[in-house]
Parts: sequence; structure tokens; C-alpha cells
Amino acid sequence: MIHQLAYVHPDAQIDANVTIDPFACISGDVVIGEGTRVLSHAVVMDGARIGKNCMIFPGAVVAGIPQDLKFDGEYTTVEIGDNTTIRECVTVNRGTKAKSKTSVGNNCLLMAYVHIAHDCRIGNNCIIVSHVGLAGEVEADDWAIISGGVLVHQFVRIGKHVIVAGGSKVRKDIPPYVKAGRDPLAYVGVNSVGLRRRGFTNEKIYELQDIYRALYQKNLNHGEAMKFIEENFPPNPERDEILGFVRNSKRGIMKGYNANTVEGDDD
Repeated sequence: MIHQLAYVHPDAQIDANVTIDPFACISGDVVIGEGTRVLSHAVVMDGARIGKNCMIFPGAVVAGIPQDLKFDGEYTTVEIGDNTTIRECVTVNRGTKAKSKTSVGNNCLLMAYVHIAHDCRIGNNCIIVSHVGLAGEVEADDWAIISGGVLVHQFVRIGKHVIVAGGSKVRKDIPPYVKAGRDPLAYVGVNSVGLRRRGFTNEKIYELQDIYRALYQKNLNHGEAMKFIEENFPPNPERDEILGFVRNSKRGIMKGYNANTVEGDDD
């Protein structure tokens, strides 16, 4: 299953059911799980841990050293989950001493020219569309969709089931279950279409809309809004996910949309 024109280091741990096409390059400290295919001219470097049934397309580079001046050659890795597709010219850099690894979960799609910097954590079932750039230590939780051309500032966290509009600049954390759009980036509603596709009931979606009205539209500060939500909505996983996300946000969450905001203002 390994073409004679591919370079595979003898120390690489390659499952017998892996396909490696001509002119692919596999370094020594690499593990690749069964059913994965590495296409021509893809490069898998030291520290890569690739799961089962993945596809790595031409020009992709997995586990390149971090583009971080603080990196001092420490041992770090990239971990790619099962059933994940890495399209043309995607780059996924290794971690640094900050977190020791960069990780991408199961069932993800990284479209062409995506860049994932050092120590990022991408959850399961995420879609990252072409030309997205994630700076160091960005986190994207399960089912996040980051549309084309989005730029994400370092240390930002993007919550579960979020969809980010194409071309956005993400400087603040985006709480779960929402749509993020406009310029500057703002809350523009609950991601109701995505949630319905994933089995959320209308009643649950209406509850999430009411929670975010309390957070963004009642002229409450975040402390007051958190108290209001706790007092007026019964405990459940979605409510608690939102509360925990907002309270634990290190960069602060994105703003609500204000019709009086001037397009292009800094957020």
C-alpha cells in the first residue's frame, strides 16, 4: 500500500492498511492509523499522530515546527483524530511548551489552505473552510463551523455549534450555539438551522434564544445577566454550558449587534 516513489522513514509506525501515494514524505516519529491515505506531495513530519480513515491531500504539511519565536526545540506533537480530512495545502503546526500538542478531533474537515498554529485544539465534527487562519492556542469546540477567510486571534475560544460568517475577524470568545457575523463581529442570533440538523428540538432552540436575549438584549452587564439566567432558566446542559463559557472566558465574549455601530469599527 506504500508506493515505491514515496519516502517513508523506517522508524515510522504505519498500519498495514495505510495507502501512501508517490512523492509523499513521511518522517520517522510518525504514527498513522489503519485506513488512512496520504496523497502525493503531502508531508507528514516528526510528531504527527494520525488516526484511522483520514485523508491527507497534496501539499498538506502536518506537524511542521511552530511558527513561534519562543519555540526552543522541545518535544511536541500534532494529534489528528479518526475520519478527518485535510485538504490541499493545509498546515497544522506542532505544539510548544505551552500545551505540548496541537489537536484536531474526529470527523473534521479542514478545507484547502487552512492554517492551524501551535497548541490549537479543534473538537470533533468541526468544519474549517478554506483560507481560515487560526493563531496560537485557539480552541474550537465540537461542531463549530468557521467559514472561509476567517482570521482568529490567538487564545480565542469558539464554542460548540457556533457558525462564524466568512471573512470575519475574531478577537473575542464566541459563546456556544450562536451565529457570529457583521463587522465588527457580533452576536446575530442562535444557530437554529445547525441545531435542528443535529437533533435539537424547537423548544430547546427557543430556550437558547431566550437565554441569549437575556445576555445581549436586556441592557444587563454580564454579572447581572448570569444571575438573571440562573434565576429564570432551569439547570440543564445547554444553559450550564453557556454560563460556564461566559464565566471562564479569558478574553471576554463578543458583543451583541448594535444597529448604530459603524461598519469597520474595532471591537
